[in-house]
Amino acid sequence: MDFGFSAADEEFRGEARAWLAAQSPDTGDRRGWERTLGAAGWIGIGWGEAGYGNRTLGLTQQVVWAEEYARSSAPPRSGHIGENLLAPTLIAHGSPEQKARFLPPIAAGDELWCQGYSEPGAGSDLAGVRTGAVRDGDGYRVSGQKIWTSLAQDADWCFVLARTEAGSRRHHGLSLLLVPMDQPGRIEVRPIRQLTGTSDFNEVFFDGARARAEHVVGGEGNGWQVAMSLLGFERGVSTLAQQIGFGQELGRVVRAAVDSGAVDDPVVRERLVRQWAELRVMRWNALRTLGRAGDAGAPSVAKLLWGGWHQRLGELAVAVRGASGSVGPREWEASSPYELDPFQHLFLFSRADTVYGGSDQIQRTIIAERVLGLPREPKGVV
Repeated sequence: MDFGFSAADEEFRGEARAWLAAQSPDTGDRRGWERTLGAAGWIGIGWGEAGYGNRTLGLTQQVVWAEEYARSSAPPRSGHIGENLLAPTLIAHGSPEQKARFLPPIAAGDELWCQGYSEPGAGSDLAGVRTGAVRDGDGYRVSGQKIWTSLAQDADWCFVLARTEAGSRRHHGLSLLLVPMDQPGRIEVRPIRQLTGTSDFNEVFFDGARARAEHVVGGEGNGWQVAMSLLGFERGVSTLAQQIGFGQELGRVVRAAVDSGAVDDPVVRERLVRQWAELRVMRWNALRTLGRAGDAGAPSVAKLLWGGWHQRLGELAVAVRGASGSVGPREWEASSPYELDPFQHLFLFSRADTVYGGSDQIQRTIIAERVLGLPREPKGVV
């Protein structure tokens, strides 16, 4: 694909940049910010279908918007899961009634979503989910536990991968259900407390939670195919926006290396240059794969590239700070929760990059078996 930005794209870049600069969002009112974005038509620009309160833009302009948003000081998105994961899945697999019911509130920023996939013992191995959904009249009763559920404390809805066929195993007998979160006594959200005292993720417990029969996406028993399709949407244009953030982090590490004198070390200089070069390669790879629909290995390759890269950047961030990068102010000893500084946050949180969203081992297996056609790994081999 010959990927480049036209004069019209650059004109659009100016429009997007000016609109973002004119906003003064309240960082504490993230739902209000979603509604501001929705009112201006900025949610759902990549859906490829209009008529839900969103504007539709071409691929290059989607990239421009994602990049400019990442460069701006706008708050992190609370509507990402609904807009970029669920909505494309509904467009691909949902019924007309499901699209009409759920896409407009997502586009307006009125309904927020969370993802009910991972479970204790079923993270990267998603086929091991045990949460069950039993048919009950005109709906289902959902029981089980999900974990690492981002934004569950604020979400209005959760799309849940559950086992709807009793006794089924692995990829069989799964369905994707749309479950309302406002069910007191049937759904409990528990924040996962981290060592810092803060909570970025949640556990979600379903105890007979109700889901309507018409809110099964893709039909009962087809959950695995729908879930895999959804994961494919997870790494699209947003990958390029993520790389803008990576570039900003790298810039801060370079400045810290200069300030501390660490840049005088030739080994540190080589590591900094390597990080910069690898980030450029990731951008070119992402741009190239955007125009290659159906490339089964592209998401896995992208995940392998950025997961390891980000971990190495975190290690470098602490290294250029020296001993001061490993300790905090004395008030930490008596305070909880406490805040990590940006480099400590980068180092610690990037440790999970090669695990969440599909571990490196899983990505390599996907590439080997589904792309290169290599023999499947024998089961039960230690």
